Amino acid sequence: MVTVSGDGAATDGGPGTGSTPRARGEWARHWRYAGLPGLDLLRARYVRHSFPRHAHDGYVVCAVTSGIEEVGLQNGTVRAGHGGIIMINPEGAHTARAGAPEGWAYATLYPSSDVVAEIAGETTALRGTVGFAETVAEDRHLGRLITEVHQAAEAGNALAADSLLRIAVARLLRRYGGPLPARTPRSAGARTAARARAVLEERMADPPSLEKLAQELGTSPFALLRAFKGAYGMPPHTWLTDARVRAARRLLEAGSAPAETAVAVGFTDQPHLNRHFTRIVGVPPGAYRRERSA
Repeated sequence: MVTVSGDGAATDGGPGTGSTPRARGEWARHWRYAGLPGLDLLRARYVRHSFPRHAHDGYVVCAVTSGIEEVGLQNGTVRAGHGGIIMINPEGAHTARAGAPEGWAYATLYPSSDVVAEIAGETTALRGTVGFAETVAEDRHLGRLITEVHQAAEAGNALAADSLLRIAVARLLRRYGGPLPARTPRSAGARTAARARAVLEERMADPPSLEKLAQELGTSPFALLRAFKGAYGMPPHTWLTDARVRAARRLLEAGSAPAETAVAVGFTDQPHLNRHFTRIVGVPPGAYRRERSA
């Protein structure tokens, strides 16, 4: 286990404009600033909330500003306290929860693959698909840069926000970056997992059972489970829930109502969407949609 321990409480910044009220002591704002295309922002404090295993299309970079965050990865668990940074590459399956009774507060950047590739091409000698070679680091200066991106965006200062974002990502890549391995499936199990994922994506609203899916792919249920988890870090049903939430995000961003979105991605009803969406994204779908239509 790699641990970055906190050495004193830092202010968590408080629930700024547009934040979503949650359980006692918790707040969150997940939003997008027009001056920073290709970037989502989350600033939050969580105490009881925990994120189930999920993944992101793009990158995750968070600076812990108080408390302790505990992140579960395929190869173990890392912890970061005040001054710690967590870095996760695209499609990196992970969980997140409080690592201390007081919970944790953080400022998170979700830059798209295109944004990171552009910055890497301009500022580093890295070739191919770039990513982070480390998951956790203690780097107070970079942590402050990440929070300053949020502050500039919240103040509507596009010049400062864009400049600080590029500086922060460039420094992260220079200090902790490296080329990512190719994702081309090579083994028979990886190819089977990729075919299973394609089936689930195509039939998201009405997926087959594990047994029927295995039959379609010419394998056994347990072999499919092992192959899928090895390829994507989670079993098919967990991956499907995450994929549905990702699809729901795209529909909500396009203006769809939560009730319509729930049916379109295969959830039984809006309460099911609300529950899974809030657990994975950190804010309810209604709040997520409002922040993108403002």
